[in-house]
Amino acid sequence: MTEPRSKGSLVRYYCTSGNGMEPFLIDEVKRKLAAEDVCQVPGKVLFSSSAGVDRVSELKTAERLFLLLKQDSPVRLSAHTSPAKAAYVLQSRLLGDKNQWTNAVMTWSRLQGELADRRTTVNSPSTALGVTKKKEEGRRSEEQREEGEKCDVKSRKSAEAQTLEKKRKRDDDEEEEEKRYMISGTDFNGGEHTAPGLEHNVESSCRRMDDMAKHFAVESVETVKTTGRDKTLLRPSRIEPEPSSVPVSFRISCKCTGSLSRYFSTQDVSRVIGVGLSRLLGWKADLKNPQLEVNIYLSDDHCLLGIPLTRLPLANRSYIKTTGLRSTVAWAMASLAQIQPGFCVIDPMCGVGTILIEAAQEHKAARFLGMDIDDGQLQKANANIEFAELGNRMHLLKASSMVLPLSSASVDAVVCDLPFGRKFGTKTNMAANLPLILTEMERVLCVGGSLVLLLSPQLSCLLKKLLAQEDTGPTSNQETKPRTGIQDCPSPSLSPTKQQTFQIHKGVKSPPTQETDPQSELQHSLPPPLTSLKHQATLRVSLGMIDGLIHKYVKIDT
Repeated sequence: MTEPRSKGSLVRYYCTSGNGMEPFLIDEVKRKLAAEDVCQVPGKVLFSSSAGVDRVSELKTAERLFLLLKQDSPVRLSAHTSPAKAAYVLQSRLLGDKNQWTNAVMTWSRLQGELADRRTTVNSPSTALGVTKKKEEGRRSEEQREEGEKCDVKSRKSAEAQTLEKKRKRDDDEEEEEKRYMISGTDFNGGEHTAPGLEHNVESSCRRMDDMAKHFAVESVETVKTTGRDKTLLRPSRIEPEPSSVPVSFRISCKCTGSLSRYFSTQDVSRVIGVGLSRLLGWKADLKNPQLEVNIYLSDDHCLLGIPLTRLPLANRSYIKTTGLRSTVAWAMASLAQIQPGFCVIDPMCGVGTILIEAAQEHKAARFLGMDIDDGQLQKANANIEFAELGNRMHLLKASSMVLPLSSASVDAVVCDLPFGRKFGTKTNMAANLPLILTEMERVLCVGGSLVLLLSPQLSCLLKKLLAQEDTGPTSNQETKPRTGIQDCPSPSLSPTKQQTFQIHKGVKSPPTQETDPQSELQHSLPPPLTSLKHQATLRVSLGMIDGLIHKYVKIDT
């Protein structure tokens, strides 16, 4: 893990987050990064930190991470401002001076280098021993290759020497034969052959030897050169790349809301700032494959400029194969449970296991149990557990949330996302069965344990009215009217065609069909009041198309 930098090298960041997630993100940056100057604007948290960017990029409740370029008060234009004047005001307010941009881009380039080094480290063997072993193996293979090349050169030299020796012997034999022939031979005139013929043959043999020697020498030099060139090609990693230059291609991404949007569209703001930035720094706009992206947020409340530090959102989890509940919300729910080492944590409706996997990533010394009645969901959860390599710290069990196969006061925390019938349908009337589900959760929870639930607004309304009756309980028909009046809250939409179904465990009477009046069912099968659950917090968070409410309770007695 990268060591924190000195106080003089604080970097100013901001992160985007879902609506309602800002308090979780503020707590996380303070606790994990020792962040300073933390402030919040709608949907964003700004902070300064000297921690390495690899640690900053591991924030669990953030959506995207940016290097802050500029934070300013909102841009306000009068109704009579001309387009040219408005464009000038925008450029002067947002661009600033050249040095500010140059310094920011240098910081961005440095942070990008740190992230690249981290990716290289993650992709390489996980331990330094593995890295060292790999280097040693590379060195040994290189030495072996060089040794082999030397042996090849030696063998070639030996072969050439043997060839020369054979040629020399053959030439000597030919010369001796010629000598004998010339000495003993006579011409047609009866005269002897003269010495110049012998001298000519000796000179020819010497020239052949010299030519072969020169050829061998040239071949040896070429072999050495080729070997050196091969070494360079085979070891490109030893050549350190030059530091990346300042990006020259850019793209503007803009979001403009409020009164300013009446003067400029998003495209207009992007064009005005893009033209000004090209004039200021000489950069070139590239909408398809830019080296740098500049994000601009303009509203009646704030003005922010930043450069994204990662291409993928931080909310994309590399350790989850099949997604269910949004990972940032799942992590926030797990953090509310205040899990400690040795805790036993359960999710009675685990689905694909997102909440428990997020909790297990953060808390290595706790045990986790996920339960669900749907075989398909359990199969996906099992695949996620294997993909996340959680080992024996998380187990799955097929069971009904209304008849938990656990002894009383046996778990330390219960964290659950009750199905709304939006993304995953349910044949069970959750409004009618919620009292029994809560009673089972309360039963298995130990004293001091935490109960964290994610509910739809309709189920949240039901829960509040259920707990409002804990002091008196149903003693007459008149007293039960406020309890049954919860049906005035709009019930969640039901879709029996989806995958996930929640049924009663075998041996327990099945719930009535949807034709049965939920109000009548609630009156006849109400469990004892939930008197041991003390309310701690209720937080509204965005789930995309709808909002959800996170409730936290603590069990205070039996």
